[in-house]
Amino acid sequence: MLGRVRLKENGIMDEELPTLLETSIRFLAKNLHVICNTDPVTHQLELMDDVVVPNEICDRFLRYQQDCGQDINDRFIQIFRDTEKTPLRHVSLRNSTITNEGMRILLRHQLNSLSMWYCNKITTASWNILIEHCRQLRSLELGRFVDMLKHSEPNEKTPIDFQLLLPRLQRLKLNGVVLQPTIQFSHLTELSHLDLTACIFAEFSLKALIDLPNLRTLILFNVWPLEHEFPTLCKLKNLETLDLSVSRANVDGNYLTPNKLLANLVENLPKLRHLDISGTNLAGDGVAESAGSCTGSSSDIPGLVSRVERPLDFLGIYYTSHSACKWHDIPALRIAGEASEEQILVAAVAYQDRHELLTKVLNDLYHLLRFETCKQIHKALDVVLSAMDKHIRVKNIQISGSATLFYIVKGREKMKFGVPLKNHIIHTLLNGMSTHLTDDTMMRNGCLTLCQFNIPLDVMFEYERLVQILLHGVSYREQEGFVQRIAIYLLNSLACQVDGSQKLFLGDLGAISTMLNLINDRLSRRVFDDVMEVAWSTMWNVTDETAKNCERFLDGRGMEYFLRCLKLFPDRDDLLRNMMGLLGNVAEVKELRPRLMTHEFITEFSDLLDSSSDGIEVSYNAAGVLAHIASDGLDAWTISKPTRYSVLVRMVEAIERWDLSAERNINYRSFEPILGLIRCYHTPQCQHWAVWALANLTKVYPTKYCRVVEQERGIELLQELIDHPQPYPRLKELAQIVLTHCRNLSEPMNGGGTADGSGDGGTDGGTNSTDPNGMELDG
Repeated sequence: MLGRVRLKENGIMDEELPTLLETSIRFLAKNLHVICNTDPVTHQLELMDDVVVPNEICDRFLRYQQDCGQDINDRFIQIFRDTEKTPLRHVSLRNSTITNEGMRILLRHQLNSLSMWYCNKITTASWNILIEHCRQLRSLELGRFVDMLKHSEPNEKTPIDFQLLLPRLQRLKLNGVVLQPTIQFSHLTELSHLDLTACIFAEFSLKALIDLPNLRTLILFNVWPLEHEFPTLCKLKNLETLDLSVSRANVDGNYLTPNKLLANLVENLPKLRHLDISGTNLAGDGVAESAGSCTGSSSDIPGLVSRVERPLDFLGIYYTSHSACKWHDIPALRIAGEASEEQILVAAVAYQDRHELLTKVLNDLYHLLRFETCKQIHKALDVVLSAMDKHIRVKNIQISGSATLFYIVKGREKMKFGVPLKNHIIHTLLNGMSTHLTDDTMMRNGCLTLCQFNIPLDVMFEYERLVQILLHGVSYREQEGFVQRIAIYLLNSLACQVDGSQKLFLGDLGAISTMLNLINDRLSRRVFDDVMEVAWSTMWNVTDETAKNCERFLDGRGMEYFLRCLKLFPDRDDLLRNMMGLLGNVAEVKELRPRLMTHEFITEFSDLLDSSSDGIEVSYNAAGVLAHIASDGLDAWTISKPTRYSVLVRMVEAIERWDLSAERNINYRSFEPILGLIRCYHTPQCQHWAVWALANLTKVYPTKYCRVVEQERGIELLQELIDHPQPYPRLKELAQIVLTHCRNLSEPMNGGGTADGSGDGGTDGGTNSTDPNGMELDG
């Protein structure tokens, strides 16, 4: 819907917040169980017996159901079976899978208006139902891919012979319908608006319209040829709006005597205010003609010289012959053309229902925004969102629109977005991406635009749908292709800093198996790239405190791939860090630790204690894995070599080599696994790793991690360790360091203070070469 985007006084672009009624209706659209039951046998929706919905809400309910991305299908339409309890008056359907059966329910209502676009399961049977039940209809709009008046079978060439038995019709729009000479219009005495876009005249003549007393608007977009109809057009004296435009410039729309035809037409239509001749040669060749008045005014469009003193309200001259929109003297107040930003924006508004022209307009806007010459960003954003929302199935509009959105969003430092508008942009992008999943250009544009937002915070309201789209992008794209790289980058960002339920959802959708497949593919080809690195990073994030996903990793031959990666790519620091971070998560799950107790795994973990890869990270994570395994006690150590004692000795030696002030590339949301090891008095080496970790983190990032220690009762556990007789002195020394850090943070600070966690790394893959910034995209 146009006009939603506002530029407010504070410089923020936004949309108006929904009213309470709109919020309530949208809630119902997403929670149908509140007013409906589901038949246990047929699974059809049934309105509850005690529910009555007034017409004002029913119409909006149907509209918002579509706005929320829900399909209007036969099952949903069952809600409106009772025309008394759920009366409908104004029905507008787009991108619906409704069939003739669902239409049978809708058309029994006393409809005043019906608009249908992209409903490709409708056939001529619905026309007969409409004629039977809707004689009172005032407005009828049958747009693209609605085969109510034409055969849907491609091999069926016979046109439909129909009559417009709708005597009260005031507004009629047909698209691509074959008009027979037998069709009658004269009885439609109230008809004021007639749109025959792309209709085929099979010996039909516009003479059938001469007797319509109230006809004010006639749209003949992409109707060709028309030259022989000009004498009839001149007789429609009440016309205020006339559209003769075509989309295929230089193919259609070339008249033999353009100046004479246009001049005669305009002179015979005294009430004409709105004229569109885009794509034609009716504007002439640019040689100015004088109006013949004392003012000396002239028109560069010869056929409009009679309107110099009384300019048209609107003139469409978009991509006419000789680029008429670039001429100087044009007798019109508003011009749709390609010569300037203002003309392009006017065209974008005027051609919202014409996908052929709209694609060109969006491309023009794209170039304005790409080269930063567009000044009215809010208007550009408004028309782009409206176009993409209206034409979800038109791939070219989605591609051009998403490319344009990229440059609008990329420049957000200059223009700030409110939350409702930001949500609208993301929702529209995801609609286009989910509809055109297999198109690389659409996926590329969509992913790059999403990268301009704050992930995951800005997309949480569409989290599940975005995850599904990205998993598809990762799984079904050319290996090492750009879409795969950018999709896995986004997926990893989504897995970071979300809670356990969302991590579990990622695993339920197959994130672990998808990452393992990517890794296996590269192992088989002996290729290391950023996709492999980020795949391990994504699994590190997804397994964080999520036992089920850790199990999925082990079940998917994850440890086999770990060993193969170690062998093939031993010097890849980021890869080693990501793999060991992931195994640290696995080792935190007590039920899974026995599956790590093999000679091969323990030997590798022990050898990695001496690694200096990525600072201390690989050694630190290896020690964490071994500490958790050892915490299960002597009986759980079921291998003879290496011995438990030798491993614990190596682990302590490694810990004491680490720099307590080392900055980290890790992010803890909770210290629960670490604090659990502090209670492990039977194996003080496990406690050693835990208290060193807390001492390091609270020293380097006190603001962030001292609070976590306090909130999770770490202070009591550490004091208990200090008071306990069993731990050796170094453990108590490290525990006291943690307590001192926490105590210092609680007291007033002098001077500059210490680091506040701003340097804290995350488990987001560290160095990630899939940087979305600075990349070009396709318009």
